[in-house]
Amino acid sequence: MSGFQSLFKQTFIYGLATVLPRMLSFILVPLYTNPEVLSVEEYGRVSFIFAYFVLFNVVLAYGMETAFFRFFNKEENQEKVTSTSAISLIISSFTLMGIAFLFRNQISSLINIDLKYLNLVFIILLFDALVIIPFAWLRATARPMRYAIIKIFNVAVNLGLNIFLLLYLKHLAEGNSFFNNLYIPDFQISYIFISNVVASGLTLLVLLPFYLKIKLTFDTVLWKKMMRYALPVLIAGIAYSVNETFDRILLEYLLPSDVAEKQIGMYSACYKLALFMTLFATAFRLGIEPYFFSHSKTENPQKNYAKILEYFVALGSVIFLVVVVFADLLKPYVILSEAYYEAMWIVPFILLANFCLGIYHNLSVWYKITDRTKFGAYISIFGAIVTLLINYILIPIIGFKGSAIATLSAYAIMMLLSFYFGRKYYPVPYDLKKISLYLVVSILFSFIFFYNYRENYIIGIAMLIVFLGLVIILEKRELKQFLKRS
Repeated sequence: MSGFQSLFKQTFIYGLATVLPRMLSFILVPLYTNPEVLSVEEYGRVSFIFAYFVLFNVVLAYGMETAFFRFFNKEENQEKVTSTSAISLIISSFTLMGIAFLFRNQISSLINIDLKYLNLVFIILLFDALVIIPFAWLRATARPMRYAIIKIFNVAVNLGLNIFLLLYLKHLAEGNSFFNNLYIPDFQISYIFISNVVASGLTLLVLLPFYLKIKLTFDTVLWKKMMRYALPVLIAGIAYSVNETFDRILLEYLLPSDVAEKQIGMYSACYKLALFMTLFATAFRLGIEPYFFSHSKTENPQKNYAKILEYFVALGSVIFLVVVVFADLLKPYVILSEAYYEAMWIVPFILLANFCLGIYHNLSVWYKITDRTKFGAYISIFGAIVTLLINYILIPIIGFKGSAIATLSAYAIMMLLSFYFGRKYYPVPYDLKKISLYLVVSILFSFIFFYNYRENYIIGIAMLIVFLGLVIILEKRELKQFLKRS
């Protein structure tokens, strides 16, 4: 149980590092959906550009973070692993961004992003790539508090600058010559990316001592082994980025130009209500990933892996049902304009999709610790094909609803494929009856409530109480044991 206590302690701190910054950044959603700041179409344009961020970040990282964790725990010389990873990312980041700047006009035309925004995007991407290994090193060496503080600092700066530049600068400029020189009319979208540049730049500055501390030695043999491990992760990451954000890009290209950005704006805003599930799944993943690697050689680790998934599904099912029941109470605080509410239909689909993705990440332990990362690539590629195919078919017919259905379909299929292959190559004794019961009941309750009894909180709360009672009864022994030892 001590191993679990350590896991949940780290998960809590990493969760803090993820939840608090995201909750701060959550304020940006009502800021961006404020009609006095951005129109629905402008918010759609911002969301479209950020969709490309995910893809570009994956390419610049090329699986090196995951390879770093694997070899940091596998190799005796951990300093060599750290140094080789860091040098690899430094060289590749400056090389790729240098090429991107040279061909920025062609890239701008190809992906339909204005050059004035694209230049800022490249700077943000470079800064973010250079902090990948420093952050990974903090996690690998069990320094979650420092990791958390720097992450929170990053988003606090970003948030503060967004609020200042979008809300206050215009008013300050009216009576002050200094602020008047800073203010540019109709510059809101650029201000958003400038805020990101400053936040990412300051984060890199804070983490610079990492580069001064390590001995910069490059082991070519080790790097080749790490790249062989990382490249399937890169392919999986690209496929993941397709699953995660390509729906916005496809909405841009598959819908008529006069409605595309409005649909992207509505879809992206209501998508944010799935943040609570995303936060939970991300925090849990950040906590368990180092745990999976460090405990892979202990006696019967599969038993612990099975319990971890059970706990994840139990907690995730509760979060899923809670957010669905109270979505309409939450929306006015998250999305300020009613112009976005047409897309509320997607909320249960996106919540469930992110839940399936979280389960997939838990199940993916088998191919990471057995060095079969190519399976992660295969599964993600298949999921990407599903995403592209369903979006391509449904977007012209039902718009953003098709994107929500495609996202859920892709992540559900990826989850099932990972489970299927995991049973073959690394059997884990999951309690399928209990896990299936949590999933079926929470999904059934959520969809029945949202599409038949929406905003009838007597029925919604009754469903929630019944489900909570079910979880407490089934997990009573584990809860008592955990509380006794904590």
